[in-house]
Amino acid sequence: MRKPLTELPAYDRLRAHRGELEGVHMRTLFASDPERFEHFSCALDDLLFDYSKNRLVGHTIELLVELAEQAHLSAAIDAMFAGKHLNLTEGRAVLHVALRNRSEQPAYVDGRDVMPDVRRVLGQMRALTDAIGAGTWLGATGERITDVVNLGIGGSHLGPEMAVRALRPYAREVPRVHFVSNVDGADLVETLRPLRPQQTLFLVASKTFTTLETLTNARSARRWLLDGLALSGQGGAEAVSRHFVAITANVDEAVRFGVAAEHALELWDWVGGRYSLWSAVGTSIACAVGMDAFEELLTGAHDIDEHFRTAPLGQNIPVLMGLIGLWYHTFWGAESYAVLPYDQSLERLPAHLQQLDMESNGKRVRRGGEPLDGPLGAYGTGPIVWGAPGTNGQHAFFQLLHQGTRLIPCDFLAPAESERPLGDHHEKLLASCLAQTEALMRGRTREEVDAALTAEGLSPERVEALAPHRVFPGDRPTNTLLFRRLTPRTLGRLVALYEHKVFVQGVLWDINSFDQWGVELGKALTSDLLPELRAERGPGAHDGSTLGQLAYLAAAAASRPRPR
Repeated sequence: MRKPLTELPAYDRLRAHRGELEGVHMRTLFASDPERFEHFSCALDDLLFDYSKNRLVGHTIELLVELAEQAHLSAAIDAMFAGKHLNLTEGRAVLHVALRNRSEQPAYVDGRDVMPDVRRVLGQMRALTDAIGAGTWLGATGERITDVVNLGIGGSHLGPEMAVRALRPYAREVPRVHFVSNVDGADLVETLRPLRPQQTLFLVASKTFTTLETLTNARSARRWLLDGLALSGQGGAEAVSRHFVAITANVDEAVRFGVAAEHALELWDWVGGRYSLWSAVGTSIACAVGMDAFEELLTGAHDIDEHFRTAPLGQNIPVLMGLIGLWYHTFWGAESYAVLPYDQSLERLPAHLQQLDMESNGKRVRRGGEPLDGPLGAYGTGPIVWGAPGTNGQHAFFQLLHQGTRLIPCDFLAPAESERPLGDHHEKLLASCLAQTEALMRGRTREEVDAALTAEGLSPERVEALAPHRVFPGDRPTNTLLFRRLTPRTLGRLVALYEHKVFVQGVLWDINSFDQWGVELGKALTSDLLPELRAERGPGAHDGSTLGQLAYLAAAAASRPRPR
């Protein structure tokens, strides 16, 4: 068993080093090193990672790399690519990298090369999405499919929806792709309202084909379809098979639902939900942008996989992202970080990264089961992830970033070129992005504020009253990721960077980043409560609050007018 993080030799050295940097402002770091940008940035083709606006020096990176080496990070990376069972609580490999393996190299799980299966499913996806795009996939009434609705939740929804929105400039005119995830009926009803059953295809993405939210939506969608087709004199099992595709590891259950066996695309247990957009779960992406663009997305992720697997730790972008994030979370007490894409197309990236990071690393025990707040040394895991596109965030929560009392590291992402140029909009967007990172780093001193207010002609008394409100402490850390354009390949690179960043931090914290038992308790209690809400049985042994809420809902149901 590996030593806990707090017992690694580099840990104490990093704690002491953090104290050495406590009072050193980033202004001083830039003033003392004119080549700081060159020393603390790296590139992969047209992707630039600038981490110079952070509370660190060269020795910081050396110590963080030492910590990674003592935590056996390189061995963990090799183990993942080798298909080892890193998800130990479920006895599964963690091999989403095989889904985007663009080389001729095999990828083994339990001694078996899975690449033939991966390529087979990619071929099925191409045949399906080509047929839909060409108009040769016909519904039960002989009409072409114009709308595709993805029914999924969690990783079967957030990643694909994020990618479809991000790649809208590459979208085909037909089909239009929609997403439904929430079990709240409003989500499905409002999505289906403008659609025609005769021209709608549903993708049901559920590994088990038993997910409560997804299957509830799928059954209601099937009813909507059959009711609509009945008006056209169509219906029955054959109709369902022309309008439903399953993405699942449970083909038998999908067939019982009415999906034709040849329309069931396979998932494997070594693909975690939040890493599944690269699999058949990405069929909605391929429907939207075509299979060639989807494979470019895979190629971009593979670029990062190869970089992550082969680059030295101190020059490895996702490793550096992970180590810098750990530096703030573990040694500076930062409880969250913000993801701020200066590209409206990436509006759903923060939501996808919330699941990727918080579901992966929101854990309270080490891999061996020891509590993280126990005698082996306490440290936190799983930072809170949040964010919004710039410049919207500047007029919402940036006030907190600049003058609040919390340390919140930020990631800024921006393309050098816009996919949808309009006048000077993009130049103003980029200027805003660069200005924010500079302002967060530099801040504004009292002396600077006094001088500016005096230059405005204010009296000394007014200057004294206003100045405290206009001082910015600065020294707020940021990373910046710049890239030429947001192409499918670039998007694949960005998402893979964050996947590997999360992996790095999980290894150093010595937690299992690939299970999600915290999700399961709520599912179990939901199953217990459903029959009580339906009045199929009396209230069970719940706490007083839950019993009170059940009584309120029962009274509300009893007071509703009965249908005539």
